[in-house]
Amino acid sequence: MNTPPSSVILPVKGPLLTRVGLGAFIVALLLVCALAPMLNLLVPESSMFHMSTYAVALLGKIMCYAIVALAMDLIWGYTGILSLGHGLFFALGGYAMGMYLMRQIGRDGNYKSDLPDFMVFLDWKELPWHWTFSDSFAATLFLIVLVPGLVAFVFGYFAFRSRIKGVYFSIITQAMTFAAMLLFFRNETGFGGNNGFTDFKRILDTPIATPTMRMGLFVITGLTLLGFFLFAKWLVRSKFGRVLQAIRDAETRVMFSGYNPIGYKLTIWTLSAVMCGIAGALYVPQVGIINPSEMSPANSIEMAIWAAVGGRATLIGPILGAFIVNGAKSWLTVAYPEYWLYFLGMLFIAVTLFLPNGVVGLVKKLRKGGEK
Repeated sequence: MNTPPSSVILPVKGPLLTRVGLGAFIVALLLVCALAPMLNLLVPESSMFHMSTYAVALLGKIMCYAIVALAMDLIWGYTGILSLGHGLFFALGGYAMGMYLMRQIGRDGNYKSDLPDFMVFLDWKELPWHWTFSDSFAATLFLIVLVPGLVAFVFGYFAFRSRIKGVYFSIITQAMTFAAMLLFFRNETGFGGNNGFTDFKRILDTPIATPTMRMGLFVITGLTLLGFFLFAKWLVRSKFGRVLQAIRDAETRVMFSGYNPIGYKLTIWTLSAVMCGIAGALYVPQVGIINPSEMSPANSIEMAIWAAVGGRATLIGPILGAFIVNGAKSWLTVAYPEYWLYFLGMLFIAVTLFLPNGVVGLVKKLRKGGEK
C-alpha cells in the first residue's frame, strides 16, 4: 500500500514591520511631520524647546546621508558588492538639482544676466546644450533619476559582464568617481568648475531661505528616507532580495541553480545609484552648495563607513551609522577640527576589529546575553 507523500509546509511571511518596528516607524513619522515643524515654526526662539534653523539644516543633511547609507546597504550588505564610487551618483543628482536652482536665480545674480554668474565671468554667450531643460522642474526631477541611473547601468553592464568583483570592482568604482571629479573641476564643462553651484535663491519660484521652505524640504527628506526604508524592507524580503543574498553568500551556486547573477546585480546596482541621486538632489537646496568635492574618493569611502558602523545587512543599521558618524563629525569638526580624520580612521578600525556586525550587531549580542 502506497502512503501519500507528506505535504510540504512553506514558511509564511510575517508582516513587513514587527509590532516594535511599526511603533518605531510611527514615532519617526510623527517626529518628522509633526514634532519638528512645531518646534521650529511655532515654538518661539526664546524657548529652550525651539528647534533652530541650524538644527533643521543639519538633520536634513544627515537624513540625505542616511538615504545614501541605505543604498549602500542594499548593494554591499545584501549583495556583497563594495562600491567606493557612490559619491558620484550622489553628486550627479545634486548637480541636476543645482542646475535648476541656478536657473531659478534669474537676473538676481551679481551680473544681472539670464546666464549663471560663472558663465558670465567666463564670457560665455549662451547656455551649453546640457543645460537645455534646466529651467523645467519636471525635467529636473526626471534627470535626477535618469542621469545617475543611466551612468550606473552602463558602468555596471560592462563591469558585471566582465565578471569584475571583489577588491578590483571597488578600485574601479573609486577610479570612476575620481575621473568624474577631475572632469567637473574643468571650467569648460559648464558645471562651475572648482566652485560649483551656490548662492541659490528660489525653488519653484519660492524663496529657499524662508523657514517654511526649509521645513518643507526637511519633511520631504524625512518622508523620502522612511519611504525608501519601507521599500528596501519589502525588497530584501522578496524573492529578488533572497537571490541577492544568495549571490552575496555563494554566487557560483546561484549560477548552478539556474539564475543569472548579472541581471540581479545590475538591477540593484542601478537602483542604489538612483537612491543616491535622489539623496543628492534633496541635499543641495538644504546645504546651499554643490561642487566636485562631493565626488572625492574620501566621500565615497565615508559612505561605506556609515554602513559598516551601523551594521550591514540590517537596513536600520546604516541609517543609524549615518546619524552617529555625521553627528560626531559635526561636533568634532567644531570642537577638535584637527582630530576629526584621526577619529574617523580609528572608528573604522575599531568597528572592523571589534564590531564586525556594527552597532546593531552589538545591541543584538547584548540583548541575547541579557536573555540568558
